[in-house]
Amino acid sequence: MFNVECSRAGLAPAGRGGFIRRPMSTSLWEKFQVSYIANDELGVTLDASRMRFDEAWLATMEPAAQKSFAAMDALEKGAIANPDEKRMVGHYWLRTPEIAPNDELREEIVTCYANVKEFAMRTHQSEKFMDVLVIGIGGSALGPQFVAEALGTSEDKMRLHFFDNTDPDGIDRTIERLLHRLDHTLVVTISKSGGTPETRNGMLEAEAAYKKAGIDFASHAVAVTGVGSPLDKYATEKKWIARFPMWDWVGGRTSVMSAVGLLPLALQGLQIGEILEGAAVMDEWTRLAETRKNPAMMLALSWHFAGGGKGAKDMVVLPYKDRLALFSKYLQQLVMESLGKRLDLDGREVHQGIAVYGNKGSTDQHAYVQQLRDGVNNFFATFIEVRKARSAAGIEVEPGVTAGDYLQGFLRGTRQALFESGRDSVTVSIPEVSPKTVGALIALYDRAVGFYATLVNINAYHQPGVEAGKKAAAVVLALQLKVRASLSAEAKTAEQIAQAIDGEPEAVFHALTHLAANDAKVRGSAGTPAQQAFSLA
Repeated sequence: MFNVECSRAGLAPAGRGGFIRRPMSTSLWEKFQVSYIANDELGVTLDASRMRFDEAWLATMEPAAQKSFAAMDALEKGAIANPDEKRMVGHYWLRTPEIAPNDELREEIVTCYANVKEFAMRTHQSEKFMDVLVIGIGGSALGPQFVAEALGTSEDKMRLHFFDNTDPDGIDRTIERLLHRLDHTLVVTISKSGGTPETRNGMLEAEAAYKKAGIDFASHAVAVTGVGSPLDKYATEKKWIARFPMWDWVGGRTSVMSAVGLLPLALQGLQIGEILEGAAVMDEWTRLAETRKNPAMMLALSWHFAGGGKGAKDMVVLPYKDRLALFSKYLQQLVMESLGKRLDLDGREVHQGIAVYGNKGSTDQHAYVQQLRDGVNNFFATFIEVRKARSAAGIEVEPGVTAGDYLQGFLRGTRQALFESGRDSVTVSIPEVSPKTVGALIALYDRAVGFYATLVNINAYHQPGVEAGKKAAAVVLALQLKVRASLSAEAKTAEQIAQAIDGEPEAVFHALTHLAANDAKVRGSAGTPAQQAFSLA
């Protein structure tokens, strides 16, 4: 199978099971040389040669690129970069506190970092806790999850577990895994507002599980939240063992290098200083106001070219490394929550955004790569390459060929096959998965998203659609309470109940079926939606 795939991808046999690439056209080789950007300190490279833009197109985009550089410079210096909420945007300061715009902010960042390290050290020395239950949602969970999965080993000092949803079955499964270790499990609840419903629910579920087990919850609980938030007040009142700040100038999706991510990851035993260092080095590289030499700008321009500046094509993220499997989900939130906006900064309706999905290579060879190669051309690909296959010596699965050689062959072969089929792609390469390179990857995409937002004139740092969803959920819950209160021993249809409470029949019907499935006292009959009748037992 490998030889067939390699042949299709422009590879030729090289004896003893190996392969070589057939000669590349001179023009493509020349484009590769000018499209390949490298950072020697990080070992990170970007190759945009398989994007079909030319130098003339890049020249037309240069004024917009320079505008983006200027906007990013202003953001880092403390400008109000989130005009809707009249807030600064400071996630870049987290890895380089000295660039924060005032002494107070610099001191807060440095102090928080020192407190995180000191708390993790004390926790490890106490030997009381073996596990950490992280309760959060969105960036408050996804960032730590991605980094923990990418960098975790069997030598970790503590194991991380997550409540990242308000799904009671998922909560029960996690509690079941921890049931006999609850007394040795530290609970970290993360919510900037301190009132996020999913996180609040998870915290209350955890608190109930500890109470049921006869264990004092407060002596196992830590909060990461905004100062003065409902969670902050609750943790203070209940005398939780520690509280760490979340600042309003850091968004959830860019918060992994605040206490949101650093605390769980430090407890896990990871080298958080190296994560911050990798991000800081990438930040320095991507501040360079030379378009062709700036990998974040070249990523942003590649996205702009592929989708015509309107998100007309999806981004498929293909990391060829199991440790980076969650990177696709991480980028899905970062890109889609940041760029999926109805209005631009001038109030015009633009419906911007880039849809992101992905799995991992070479799993994708046996999944959706078939459509990518031969189906509708509605995407561009991002390959994530890790050059070092494994930390120890491996076996040969064929003469002269290892499993890692296969992985590399599939990556390069798929990339070439897509290009030959008219599909664009970019390739980001790192030398190995390490704290430094993971920090660098996060920082690279942080800035690419910021650049792209300026290119298309939107606010990347708010999320009105998320807030609208929360408000809609509140309406549904309020209706459910009214529906439940209207039930009696007399069976009634959804339409009858809707008429009685001045509700919409379909919404009432869904509330009734949910109650019938989850409330032991609510009974429902069979039949069509119009025929079904509900009552209290």
